[in-house]
Amino acid sequence: MIGCHCEVCTSKDEKDKRLRSSILIQSPTTTIVVDTTPDFRQQMLRIGNNKLDAVLFTHPHKDHIAGLDDVRPYNFFSGLAIDVYANALTAEALKKEFAYVFAEYKYPGIPDIHLHIINEQPFTIGDIPVTPITVWHHKMIVYGFRFGNFTYITDANKIESDQKELIKGSEILVVNALRNEEHISHFTLSEAIALVEELNIPRAYFTHISHQLGKHEEVSDILPKNISLAYDNLVIQA
Repeated sequence: MIGCHCEVCTSKDEKDKRLRSSILIQSPTTTIVVDTTPDFRQQMLRIGNNKLDAVLFTHPHKDHIAGLDDVRPYNFFSGLAIDVYANALTAEALKKEFAYVFAEYKYPGIPDIHLHIINEQPFTIGDIPVTPITVWHHKMIVYGFRFGNFTYITDANKIESDQKELIKGSEILVVNALRNEEHISHFTLSEAIALVEELNIPRAYFTHISHQLGKHEEVSDILPKNISLAYDNLVIQA
């Protein structure tokens, strides 16, 4: 947190140094990024990612879409457009935020994308099956995504029972756990734990963590054995 001198923000533990929340999903033939954060360029450079087939967006908040412009190098080196998947609300935000990308006259060198409007119907990107899961971020609909036995949900504080059914059976769940205190639009730590237990998820990771939650090592010590805090550069085999 800019300007903060709390024990988390001044921690020497690399696991307490987090960029904005995003994941990269990779199969032998397909690479997908979920959300292009303001840190997208840094995140891709940090892991040396050279290939990108598609971007999935969860919702239109700035911390999840601001890095879209930086798909340009993938266009340049591959000579291909990037497929972008978003619901109607997020698509409208992208068109406003990146109007030059969607302009009738396109200036040379701007991002080259194919925008796909998605709804709750499952679809496939390359060889990766995608099932959208509708969750609530206060009063905003946000999409979580299930990829086979792996489910990713960020920015949620409520999930309806029919959508929970879509999560059940996942072997791995990544879900937001912002802090201990109640929040208007995010699960707290105890709420996230309760969700994992309710859905009987064998293995879970908590993401979208605020510095208010506490130090990584200390919070990890009190979590159930099947739950871990996610951290930057974490790699999960699903």
